[in-house]
Amino acid sequence: MISYDQALQRVVESVSPLNPGETSLHEASGLILAKPAKALWQMPRCDNSAMDGFAINELPENFEAGLSIVGASYAGHPFSGHVHPGEAVRINTGAALPENTDTIVPIEDTIEKNNKVFLKGTPKQGQHVRYAGEEYRAEEILVNSGTILKAGEIALLASAGVEQVCVYPRLRVAVISTGDELVELGQTPGPGQIINSNLHFLRTRLFECGCTPICLGIGADDQKTLGQLIDQAIDADLIITTGGVSVGEKDHVQATLQNRNFEKIFWKVAIKPGKPLLFGKLEAKPFFGLPGNPAATAATFELFVKPALKRLAGEADVLPEKRIATLTHDVIGGGKRQAFLWCSLQWDKSEYQVTVSQRQGSGQNRCLASKNAILSVPTDVKSLYSGDRVEVLLIEGDSCLGHSETSFAMATSKRSQATELRCNLRHNLLHKRDPQRTRGEDL
Repeated sequence: MISYDQALQRVVESVSPLNPGETSLHEASGLILAKPAKALWQMPRCDNSAMDGFAINELPENFEAGLSIVGASYAGHPFSGHVHPGEAVRINTGAALPENTDTIVPIEDTIEKNNKVFLKGTPKQGQHVRYAGEEYRAEEILVNSGTILKAGEIALLASAGVEQVCVYPRLRVAVISTGDELVELGQTPGPGQIINSNLHFLRTRLFECGCTPICLGIGADDQKTLGQLIDQAIDADLIITTGGVSVGEKDHVQATLQNRNFEKIFWKVAIKPGKPLLFGKLEAKPFFGLPGNPAATAATFELFVKPALKRLAGEADVLPEKRIATLTHDVIGGGKRQAFLWCSLQWDKSEYQVTVSQRQGSGQNRCLASKNAILSVPTDVKSLYSGDRVEVLLIEGDSCLGHSETSFAMATSKRSQATELRCNLRHNLLHKRDPQRTRGEDL
C-alpha cells in the first residue's frame, strides 16, 4: 500500500496529454490551447472615434464663427471625402476617422445651428481617437499555449479574425458502475438495492471539468457482463469504474482486467476514504477503479482522476489547488491512513475559514453536498483545534467562493503559510487536549 503523495505522483507521471488538433473557434470553448494564437490583423483596423460628435482637423483662427458640416461618418459607413480646415464631419462611436482629421469633439461640447457646428471650447488635438493597432498588431500573439479558452479569450480571437485554433481535444470519459445492488434513477429500489448515485456525481463532475461523459450503465457482478462494458469503454480517453475493486467474493473488476492486457500501476492507497483505489493502463488508456462507497468515489475522483484529466487535457498545473485556512472547530485525526475530510471553505473579512462536515461516512452522499474543499489530515496528526491554520484542497476555483482574496494572498506568502501550518501541527502534538471535537465516521 502506497501513500497519497506516491500515488498522485504515479498518476501524473503515467498520463500524457492527448495529441492536439485544429478545431473551429466556436467549438473550442473550455479547451486548452496547444499553440499560441496570433492576430490576423491589427485592432482597431483604422483610426476611429471613441465618442459621438464631430471629427475635425486644424482649427482656423476664427473657429468661433463655426465649422461647416460637410458630411457624416458612421460605423460601417465611412466618410469618403476630404476635410479642410474650417470643416467638420459628424461622426459616431466606432466610425472611421475621415481623411485629414485627427480630433473628435464630443457632441455635448458643441452647438449645432444652420448646418454649422460651434465649439464650446478649444479641444485638445488627438482627443477621443482610438488609433489603429493600439489594442494589438497583426501577427501579435494574443493567447499563449496552455490557456483555457473561456469567453474572454474566444471574443478576443474572434475580433482578430481567428477562425481555427490548435487545441487539445475535449476528453471522452467512459463511466461503468458495478454492483447487483444498483438501480437507475427512476426505478424503485427493492430489498438490498440503492440508486446508482455515483453515476450522477461523476457525470456532473465530468461536465464541470469540460469532459464528455460516456455512461455505459451498470455492470452486474459477473466477469462476462463487466467485460462487455469494459470492451465498449476502450475507445474513450479515460475509463472509470465504480465498485468491485476490493477483495470480496463479488469484486470482479481486477479479475476481468487480467484477461485484457491491463497494466496495473498500483492498487490500494493509504488514504481514508478510498483505500482500495485501482489505477493502471488498459491498452494505453488511463484506467481508474474507484471504490463504490459514494464519499470514497467522490474523494478519489477529486484526488486522482481530476489531476489525470487535467494532464490529458494539456494543462500545465495539474495538482490540486490549495489554500491555508483557519479551522472553525476541533477535529479528531490520527489513524493509520491519511484522512481527507469534506469541508466548506469561506472567506471571512481577511482570511479563509474552514468548517468540516460532521458527516464523513464513506457510504454517505450527504457529506458531499455544498462542500467546496477537502481537509487533509496526516497520519501523525492526532488532533486539530479551533483556530488552527490548516491546508485544504480546493474542489472548485475561487470564483465559486464569491470573493477576492488579493489582500490575503499578498500579505502571506506560500512559504510562510507552510511554516505556520507546521508550527501549529507541532503545537497540537505537544499539547494533549481532549475537548468535544468533530469525529469522522467510518471512512
